[in-house]
Amino acid sequence: MTLSPDDLCQALLDAARVAGADTADTIVVYASSVSVNMRAGALEHAERSEATDLGLRVLLGQRQAIVSTSDIRPETLAAVAERAVAMASEALEDPFAGLADPAQLATGWDSDALELADPAQEPHPDTLQDDARAAEAAALVVDGVSQVQTASASYGEARVHMAASNGFSGGYRRTSRSISCVAIAGEGTGMERDYDGDGRSFQSDLRPAGEIGTIAGQRAVERLGARKPATGTYPVLFDERISSSLIGHLMAAANGAAIARGASWLIGALGEPVLPDALSLIEDPHRPRIGGSRPFDAEGLATQKRTVVENGRLTGWTLDLSSARKLGMESTGNAVRGTSGPPSPANWNLSLTQGTHSRADLLRDMGTGLLVTSMIGSTINPNTGDYSRGAAGFWVENGELVYPVNECTIAGNLRDMLRRIVPANDARTYLSRIVPSLLIEGMTLAGN
Repeated sequence: MTLSPDDLCQALLDAARVAGADTADTIVVYASSVSVNMRAGALEHAERSEATDLGLRVLLGQRQAIVSTSDIRPETLAAVAERAVAMASEALEDPFAGLADPAQLATGWDSDALELADPAQEPHPDTLQDDARAAEAAALVVDGVSQVQTASASYGEARVHMAASNGFSGGYRRTSRSISCVAIAGEGTGMERDYDGDGRSFQSDLRPAGEIGTIAGQRAVERLGARKPATGTYPVLFDERISSSLIGHLMAAANGAAIARGASWLIGALGEPVLPDALSLIEDPHRPRIGGSRPFDAEGLATQKRTVVENGRLTGWTLDLSSARKLGMESTGNAVRGTSGPPSPANWNLSLTQGTHSRADLLRDMGTGLLVTSMIGSTINPNTGDYSRGAAGFWVENGELVYPVNECTIAGNLRDMLRRIVPANDARTYLSRIVPSLLIEGMTLAGN
């Protein structure tokens, strides 16, 4: 790459100005990654990629257009700007489109304090192979594991820079490191599979590859002999591995874009109870070494810690500039964007109040019901919150796991479900979404 991301952003802005844009913003992402997959002790797949992607948004009054490219030659940048201006001239007016006012822009941020990037060197491909091989070997020695579907290790780096004609310019570097393993237990039609994995910003924080493989193998073996549970109404305990999906549904409904479209089961719920009174949901984009952290959003506004739900009550929507203008509110600094689309609102790191009891305590207290450890598919009505998902896990009787289950469906209504959640105290605090196992009484279960 001959120009830095900052230089490329400025070159695009200059080209947009020459092409006749009233205002413009741009994003440049330089990303590189390397990944390996091991199977049966041999390298199955290896991939390395490097790319520089550029996105330019131009505005002519209230009309906007976006063009992206991966070609950084000066003549291409000029052509991109000219095309974007030509497209904007034909676009419909959007009364809510526009850049941030200069007074709204983030200043004085400290990206280094967030520790988004590991200062250590990129791992050698041989190191990635060793990690994937160790994960596979650990899974295969678990009694009952018949094969490993895949064992993978990867590393990625991204440099992001954004700039706009309103004076904003800023960027940061981010790294990621991961190991995962999918193990298969049993033979023929009785085979079951499960997984484990870990992803961190820093290599030194990553869990050992052998531990990941062992847990994947143990989970697969525990699923052998799975059968359908009885149909009825039972308590359901969402395991910590998948419980954050429930909070994800809540945040999707509280997204300003959905509210502005009138497509959310939370419309009219601002200030009302959406979780039990003792629970709060905190968004914090400034947690060090966490993937969801960032110093500013995609529109140049400062990110901020905020309480999304306080003592059970919804305090506000997740807003970018456009959705905030539509709703007559202020942006919460939650805009994200890629190189080929406009900004849109999204959430950063989330943390739900943890409970005072362990998962084992909740299992004991639920008596007879279902522990859900994985889910497939999703049927959720965005307007009513009606919820239905395929699930697998373990049947619980007298507070004890008695047999694995699969091919069942759990159903309810999110507005009612979320008001009844009982949290455990087992959330992993290094994840972007810190959500413990969640117990919900009285869910509809469809099995046999």
